[in-house]
Amino acid sequence: MTAQFFAPVASPQHPRTAFADRHIGPSPDERDRMLAAIGYSDAEALIDAAVPAAIRTSRPLDLPPALSESAALDRLRELAARNTVLTSMIGLGYHGTITPGVIMRNVLENPGWYTAYTPYQPEISQGRLEALLNFQTVVSDLTGLPVANASMLDEGTAAAEAMALAHRVSKRRDPGAFLVDADALPQTIEVVRTRAVPLGIDVVTADLSGGLPDGDFFGVLLQYPGASGAVRDLEPVIAQARERGAAVVAAADLLALTLLRPPGESGADIAVGSAQRLGVPYGFGGPHAGYMAVREGIQRQLPGRLVGVSVDADGATAHRLALQTREQHIRREKATSNICTAQVLLAVMASMYAVYHGPEGLAAIAQRTHRRAAEIAAGLRAGGVEIVHDAFFDTVLARVPGRAADVVAAARERGINLRRADADHVGIACDETTVPAHVTAVLEAFGVPAEGAAAAAEAIPDGLRRESPYLTHPVFHAHRSETAMLRYLRKLQDKDIALDRSMIPLGSCTMKLNATAEMEPITWPQFADLHPFAPVDQAAGYVELIGELEDALAEITGYAKVSVQPNAGSQGELAGLLAIRGYHASRGEEHRDVCLIPSSAHGTNAASAVMAGMRVVVVKCDEGGNVDLDDLHAKIAEHGERLSAIMVTYPSTHGVFEETITDVCAAVHDAGGQVYVDGANLNALVGLARPGEFGSDVSHLNLHKTFCIPHGGGGPGVGPIGVREHLAPFLPNHPLRAEAGPETGVGPISAAPWGSAGILPISWAYIAMMGPDGLRAATEGAIIGANYLAARLAPHYPILYTGRNGLVAHECIADLRRITKETGITAEDVAKRLIDYGFHAPTLSFPVAGTLMIEPTESEDLAELDRFCDAMIEIRREIRRVAEGAYDGEDNPLKNAPHTAAALVSDDWKHAYSREEAAYPLPALRENKYWPPVRRIDQAYGDRNLVCSCPPPDAYEE
Repeated sequence: MTAQFFAPVASPQHPRTAFADRHIGPSPDERDRMLAAIGYSDAEALIDAAVPAAIRTSRPLDLPPALSESAALDRLRELAARNTVLTSMIGLGYHGTITPGVIMRNVLENPGWYTAYTPYQPEISQGRLEALLNFQTVVSDLTGLPVANASMLDEGTAAAEAMALAHRVSKRRDPGAFLVDADALPQTIEVVRTRAVPLGIDVVTADLSGGLPDGDFFGVLLQYPGASGAVRDLEPVIAQARERGAAVVAAADLLALTLLRPPGESGADIAVGSAQRLGVPYGFGGPHAGYMAVREGIQRQLPGRLVGVSVDADGATAHRLALQTREQHIRREKATSNICTAQVLLAVMASMYAVYHGPEGLAAIAQRTHRRAAEIAAGLRAGGVEIVHDAFFDTVLARVPGRAADVVAAARERGINLRRADADHVGIACDETTVPAHVTAVLEAFGVPAEGAAAAAEAIPDGLRRESPYLTHPVFHAHRSETAMLRYLRKLQDKDIALDRSMIPLGSCTMKLNATAEMEPITWPQFADLHPFAPVDQAAGYVELIGELEDALAEITGYAKVSVQPNAGSQGELAGLLAIRGYHASRGEEHRDVCLIPSSAHGTNAASAVMAGMRVVVVKCDEGGNVDLDDLHAKIAEHGERLSAIMVTYPSTHGVFEETITDVCAAVHDAGGQVYVDGANLNALVGLARPGEFGSDVSHLNLHKTFCIPHGGGGPGVGPIGVREHLAPFLPNHPLRAEAGPETGVGPISAAPWGSAGILPISWAYIAMMGPDGLRAATEGAIIGANYLAARLAPHYPILYTGRNGLVAHECIADLRRITKETGITAEDVAKRLIDYGFHAPTLSFPVAGTLMIEPTESEDLAELDRFCDAMIEIRREIRRVAEGAYDGEDNPLKNAPHTAAALVSDDWKHAYSREEAAYPLPALRENKYWPPVRRIDQAYGDRNLVCSCPPPDAYEE
C-alpha cells in the first residue's frame, strides 16, 4: 500500500532531492573520496559487501516522491488548519499556559538546547545540568519533599513508577494491593493498571474521601487536587496509611502547591505529577515533563535521572548525574526502572518558567486562576446550579441533572470546551489563560447570568493554605527582566556542547541533523495549543497526520500496524513485550515468561522484560560479538516450553550486521516464541531491509534517532512500536480515546492517547522531505561514514568488531583496553581529552568496558569527520608520548583533561607540558575553541555527598 500522506502539491524539484542534499552531509565528491578510502568504487558495492543478502528487502520503499521544504510546510499548514483550537477548560491534568517568548525562542526553538544529548559527559553539560537542578529544586520546594528527579515521561507513567517504588520499599511479607483514589485522573488510573498486571500487583480503586477501606495495601495513590477539582486534607488518609504500613503517593498539581499545603508536609512519601502548566504547551498530549519527588531514605530507589552537585579537580562546584549505578545501563534487569530518555527539554522550559516568574509570580498566576474558578462557582450558585465541592483550586464540578451534554454543546458554540463528566455533571477547569470573558461565556452556557460571579469567595480552606516558603534560592529572584533572562539562558547554553557546535559521535544514539524545517511546525498554535481530550473532530488534522505517519513507518519497517503512543524508546519496548504477553495469553500460553536477551543488549531491554513480567535469560555472544548460536539453542532447549520472546538489536549493539539473524528468528519461532528486534539501530536499515520481513514480530522505533526528533538534552523521545498482524490486537489503547488503539489492547502505555503527539510533525516532515530515495541515501550515508571512520582510525585504535568483509554497520567500537594496559591511559581519559579538542566524546564503555563506540550519522560532512579523526589520531600521538616517557604517566594532558581557561591562566601552572599543548593541540583550535566551564568532575564525591537541589541561600554568604 502506498502511504498517501504526501498529498500532491505543485512544486518544481531539483533532479536530486534538495532537502536530502542538505540533510546528508557529504557531497557526492566527498562520498566518492570516502568510498575510495574504504576500498569501494560506489555505495552499492559497499552495501552489498556489508549487508547480508538474507535480510535485504526485495522491494523499494513504496512512499511518494520527496517534497521540497516549502511544499512540506505547505502540506503541514493544510493539516494544521484542519485542527480547531478552542479555549480548553477540560482539565484532567492538562492546562492552558503562556510560554514566555524568551523561553519559547531561546529554549524550545533553540538548537543549542534541543540538539544536546543526555548529560553523561558532565563537563560539557553544565548548562543543562544547572537548568535541571533548578527543575529539581522547583519540584522539591513545591512538594515539600527533599529529593526530586530530573523529570519523568508524564504524570501517568510517574504514578506507575511510584507504585513500583512503593512495592520495592515495602517491608511486608505479603505486600497486598495498591489502592488508588477514585478521584485520580482517569488516564493515570489506567496507566497504573497496565503496569500492574504483568507485575502481579492488584490495583483497587475506591472513594477515599471518607478514609481508607478495609484491606491490605502496600501503597496508596491520592490526587491533589482531585480530578473532580475537590481539595481535601490529605493528612487523615496519610495517617491511616502509615498505621497500616503503606506508602503514600500524592499526584499533585505544582501550580496549586503555591497555594496549598504541600504533600510532603502532610506526610506523603512520594509526590508525582506533571510540570506541563509551567509554560509548556498542550501539544495534543505531549511531550511534557512529569516529575517525582521522594522523602529522605528512599532516594536510591528513585527511577529516572537525578542531577547532583559535586566538585571538579580544582574543588570548584560542578553538576553531574548522580547515583547512576542504579540505572538500567548498569543494573539491567535489576534496575529501578527501564527509563532511559526522560523529558529534559520540557523540564528546562518548566524550570525557566519558574526562574522567570519567581515565587511571587507563580503565586499570582495561581491566585488569578483560583479567582476565575471561584467566580464561575459563585455565578453558577447564584443561578441555581449546584456545585459539588465547596473546596477547590482551579476546577469546578457542576451538577446539572440530564443537561450535561447540552451545557457542553452550548459552551462549544461559544468557543469553549468543557468536560462532560457524565450525563449529570460538567467539569470546568480554569488556568493561566482564563480571562473574564471566558467566565461570562461559561455562565451563559449554563443559562445563568454573569452578575453572580462578582460575589466570588475563596474556595481554599484556611487549614489547607500553604504557609511554608518556596523557591528561596537566588536563581528564582535574579532574572525577572527579559534582558536578564535572555543572558542567563545564553550563559547556560554557552557552557555546553550540542550539535550546533560540533558533531556528537555517540554510538547507538544517532545524533543526526534536526532540520529547522522539521522543527518549525511544532510551535504553530494549531499543533501546540490543542488539548489531548478535545473532541476528536477538532483534531482532524492531527488524526490524519498521525495515521499517515503510522502508515509510513509500517511501510518502512515491514510491519502491519504501528502505534505512536509510547513516548520513549523504553516505553516502546514495554509496549512490544506486553503485546507479546497478550498474544501468548490469548492462546492459553500464559506460562511463556522467559525472555532471551543477548549479553550485548542495551540495558533497557532487560529492565523492560522484567517490567513486562518476564524472566530474563542471557544468551552469550561469541568472540566476533555475534549471538552465540550454540548457546542460543541450548537456552531454547532449556526453556522452550516457557519461551516467550527474544530481544535482539539489529544491527547489533556491537555495530555489525550479524549474518545469522534469520537463523536466530527461525529458532525462536520454532520453539513457539516471538522475536523482538530493538529498533535503536534502524538508521542502518531504512530502505535496505525491513525487520518485519526478515523474521521480527515487533520492534520499537526511536523517532528521536532515525527519524530526527531531537534528543533535547535527554528527552523528549518517541518510541512507537510496529507489529505483525497477529500482534496488532494487543497494541496500546486508551480509556478516553477509542480511536487511539484496539478495543482488545493491553491498555495505555502513556497518559496521552497518542503520546508525545506535539513533536510527531518532525518525523512526518523528515519522511516527506527525504522521500524513498533520500531515506535510502541517508542509510547508505550512515554506513559509509562509519566505515570511513573505522578505516581512518583502525591504524591507531583497534576496531573491536567487524562483520562480513571486515566492515561495520553504522557505528564502530574503538578498543582501548590494550592501550590502557600498556600506558595507563583509559577510555575515559580519551573522552575527557576530546573535550579540549572541542568534541563530545563517543559512547564510553558501552557495550564493552574500556572502549569508545562511535557513530557519525549521515549528517556530518567530510570536513567534520576528518576533524574528529584528526583529534583522535593526535590523542593517540599523545598516548605514545606517555608510553615513551615524554609525558609523565599521571601528569599529562590526558589525565588532566579537560583544561579550563581558568586553569591555563593560573599563576600556579606546575605541569610538565605547556599551556599550549593543553589548550591548542591542533592549530585549527585557535580559530574556534570551546572552553569547558569545569575540569574533570569527581563522580564518587557527588554520590558520597548527595545534594540534588540548589544550595540554600546561606551557602552563598561569605
